[in-house]
Amino acid sequence: MAKRTDKAVPAGEHRWPAVAAVLVATALYATLPNLMHPAAHWGVVAICVLLLIPLIAINPVRLTNETALARGLSIAQALILFVANQASVVLLVIALVEPDPDSGARLLLSAAQVWATNVIAVALVLWEMDRGGPFKRWSNPRSAIPAADLRFSQDEDRDTDPEVRKASAFSSEDWRPQFFDYLYSSLSNAMAFSASDSMPLSLRAKALMGLEALSGFVILALVIARAVSLLG
Repeated sequence: MAKRTDKAVPAGEHRWPAVAAVLVATALYATLPNLMHPAAHWGVVAICVLLLIPLIAINPVRLTNETALARGLSIAQALILFVANQASVVLLVIALVEPDPDSGARLLLSAAQVWATNVIAVALVLWEMDRGGPFKRWSNPRSAIPAADLRFSQDEDRDTDPEVRKASAFSSEDWRPQFFDYLYSSLSNAMAFSASDSMPLSLRAKALMGLEALSGFVILALVIARAVSLLG
């Protein structure tokens, strides 16, 4: 088990923002109409909720220690939610193009749920992926943190005016992204269909954010087309 030993770095990141995001995303996914087989649908819900138990037990308040098991379970939880929701995107697209006027309102609501779940799921994957994950980002001096997958504006504050530097949670030399930073990046990417808050640096970050933008664009285009057909 790895633990923080360097008192010069900030305390570990809070666990509960990510927990709340998982619960919200799981609830959105659970209340979707069963676009896939019910066993697979409810299996995803059960796994995502059950995985929270050991993760919270290991780090109940802050991410101050890490085991191989905790790291693996946390990554698995984010990936399961992301992959399951991408499957829902595909099934939703198929349902939206089917000429069934009676399902219009239900499918429009489902599209909003899938889109919102996608924003949270991508944020969780980015949070787990960038700079070695939340534990490594917060347990090491910045010189020892793994390579970044995303570049945030706070990473470049050192040459800005003093009042801008003060806006960071820590000094510009010791700022570390938290879960909400990744959630906002995912939200802005999903709404603008391009990286508008943080810039992807690695191939995997570009692929992930590109897939999110593509999914959001396809959902929006089909939702608009369905709404127009319902009005007509």
